[in-house]
Amino acid sequence: MQQECFNSHKNMFSFFLIISSFYLDLVTALDTLKSSQIIKDPETLSSNDGAFKLGFFSPQDSSNRYVGIWYLNLSNVVWVANRNQPLRDSTGIFTISKDHNLAVMNGKEHVLWSSNVSNLTRNSTAQLLNSGNLVLQDVNTGEVLWESFQHPCNTFMPKMRLSTNKITGEKVKLTSWKSPSDPSIGDFSLSVERPNTPEMLVWNQAQPYWRSGPWNGSVFLGMEGMLSGYLHGFHLENEKDEIFYLTFSHESPFYGLLVLNPEGTFEEMTWQNKMKIFNWKNLQSGCDIYGFCGAFGSCNSQISETCSCLIGFEPKNVEEWNRQNWTSGCVRRTPLQCERPRNGSEAEKEDGFLKMEMTKVPDFSEQQSITEDQCRSGCLQNCSCTAYAFDAIISCMYWTGNLIDIVKFSKGGLTLYIRVANSELAEEKDSRNMTVIITVPVIVGTVIIAASAYVLRTRIAKHFGEKQRESQRETLNGSQKSVKLEDLPLLDFEQVAAATNNFHSANFLGKGGFGPVYKGVLEDGQEVAVKRLSNVSRQGLEEFMNEVMVISKLQHRNLVRLLGCCVKAEEKMLIYEFMPNKSLDKFLFDRKLQKLLDWKKRFNIIEGIIRDFGMAKIFEGGDDDAKTRRVVGTYGYMAPEYAMKGQFSDKSDVYSFGVLLLEITSGRRNSSFDNNEHYLGVTGFAWKLWNEENLLSLIDPEVSYPVCDHDQILRCIHIGLLCVQELARERPNMTTVLAMLNSEIVNLPPPKEVAFVQRHKSLNSGSSQENQGGGSANNVTLTEIQGR
Repeated sequence: MQQECFNSHKNMFSFFLIISSFYLDLVTALDTLKSSQIIKDPETLSSNDGAFKLGFFSPQDSSNRYVGIWYLNLSNVVWVANRNQPLRDSTGIFTISKDHNLAVMNGKEHVLWSSNVSNLTRNSTAQLLNSGNLVLQDVNTGEVLWESFQHPCNTFMPKMRLSTNKITGEKVKLTSWKSPSDPSIGDFSLSVERPNTPEMLVWNQAQPYWRSGPWNGSVFLGMEGMLSGYLHGFHLENEKDEIFYLTFSHESPFYGLLVLNPEGTFEEMTWQNKMKIFNWKNLQSGCDIYGFCGAFGSCNSQISETCSCLIGFEPKNVEEWNRQNWTSGCVRRTPLQCERPRNGSEAEKEDGFLKMEMTKVPDFSEQQSITEDQCRSGCLQNCSCTAYAFDAIISCMYWTGNLIDIVKFSKGGLTLYIRVANSELAEEKDSRNMTVIITVPVIVGTVIIAASAYVLRTRIAKHFGEKQRESQRETLNGSQKSVKLEDLPLLDFEQVAAATNNFHSANFLGKGGFGPVYKGVLEDGQEVAVKRLSNVSRQGLEEFMNEVMVISKLQHRNLVRLLGCCVKAEEKMLIYEFMPNKSLDKFLFDRKLQKLLDWKKRFNIIEGIIRDFGMAKIFEGGDDDAKTRRVVGTYGYMAPEYAMKGQFSDKSDVYSFGVLLLEITSGRRNSSFDNNEHYLGVTGFAWKLWNEENLLSLIDPEVSYPVCDHDQILRCIHIGLLCVQELARERPNMTTVLAMLNSEIVNLPPPKEVAFVQRHKSLNSGSSQENQGGGSANNVTLTEIQGR
């Protein structure tokens, strides 16, 4: 009996050993394909860390099946095996074929794609690495026989090499998909070119389409927004002086991909902890297209005339140029000294250089390791030299022949020195002097005319409108003696009525909490928006005066400008400049429009607001810490001490700024959080994520920003939380906030509990008592006022 039990346990133990071995083999083989194995549709192979998968997929709007590798999900396909030979059904398999190559076969075992390594006589195995690289290896030695990184499709991945062999011309390059639904080879390719000053080029078939500008060991000089350390490590290496290759890497927790899209756009996508945080594209304007302005033309997307000839040059075809067809480019007006015939007369003056700063330098540069002075003199001594530039790392770059693909930047780039005849230098100097001669009288004349017009308008306005304005001032004087009435811009009611066609419905723009808003046109043609306060708006004369006084002083580019106001009997109206492009909140909280606000624009807005912020409340008696007779403002932006007790200080405005800061970084309106979500609005949501150490989830997924700005965004969120703390004394003042934003204060303290959290907990705990008849000691009435 005991022997039978022993044998039974022994058999059971052997069974578990077999099962364990099976599962162990299964686990270790998740990223590996052996010669005896196949992957059937829809089975997958997974990298060890689970970030990459290999399997069958269909692109959007297509029923064709392909074997591919994707990162995280099928929206990020990074490599396709049978891109030119699709499967027509789901009977395909991926395997190691009899000749030891990787192969994609259809249901009839016809090979549609193969790794195609010749003369393989050894057993092989395939593995999907954590880098996303699929490698075919020798079973015995581990030697890599083939790898997908050497045969890329449309995606440049960390640790991948884009290379060019200077001797054979062989290249490892990207090729675009034909369309989003067709991964076959498209019209566009990307490769590393120009061995002497290497750069990336996108090609449209055989024609250059975009170029990065030369690599200086740190950045590509033709990519305006590129900063040192971009993408955590672009590297360009030269192997045995034969092969030069480009690679890049990311430091954890970042990961990035560079994708060549079907339309020729080179797009960067970056993730942090597997959450997408950034998108960048190389084609931002027409100036990014190669040679947009032709030879000797300069492209500037910031001005209305995008293309212009370099100084000393003129359009080659004037008619085409006037039709904004700039491809024929420009030609030199005056021949260079060495190009002119000698007639035995006095020697002509030497050629010189005109300077263009912040420039994407032309294509086809030649390089010499010499000083900048030697670079200049060497260009002058070479009649074929048309321009030069100097970079501290690359050294001397010079050009012979046509100058093509020059772009004027607003920042970055290099200073380009363009060679011209000496007479052109003199004309340029005379032109600058003439500009001064013309500009000064024009400015003086304009000032005189403007001053005369102002005096005339003032006299007319004084004559026709003094009685009505005096009536308005008497009305306002009765409300608050401390207001400086001479600062108030006052308009006649008749003017406003005429401007809006008597508030006709055709001019109606919308309605807010205070009343309807109408579009109008003043007598001078100025378009305006008229806010006509309704009788039920609950805004009294004092609050109205406050808004007039505050906004009239906030003349800032990021704020809607107040042009005037009007008070007549029960009528109270504010006249603003008309904003045809909508205000910040329309862009920030609209899922389609918010994509236009990248992080750079958002941070500029934040900086602009903070320098005007802090004047939007009424005080009594000039006290710095006052108690208002009535709570006014936009609900959701009010500090707790102001909302609950009517007490206001400079720290109350800090609170409002903090809410705004969190809205800008998150792209979500404070009032967009309903009871089923995060009851404390964007402030409570940010506080919750802070405690969970998950602030990344707060960042607006639509905002695009370089990886180098990532810390700045998190810093803004941190500052926002400091501004919305419960206790006013814990909040920084606006001067400190500005120093924090500019990193003058490096180390930020951790925020304490944000406002309303404890109050909400108390309300929740007491709600059941109130339902049972318990009373409330809170006699404060909150007046909810809608946003302007």
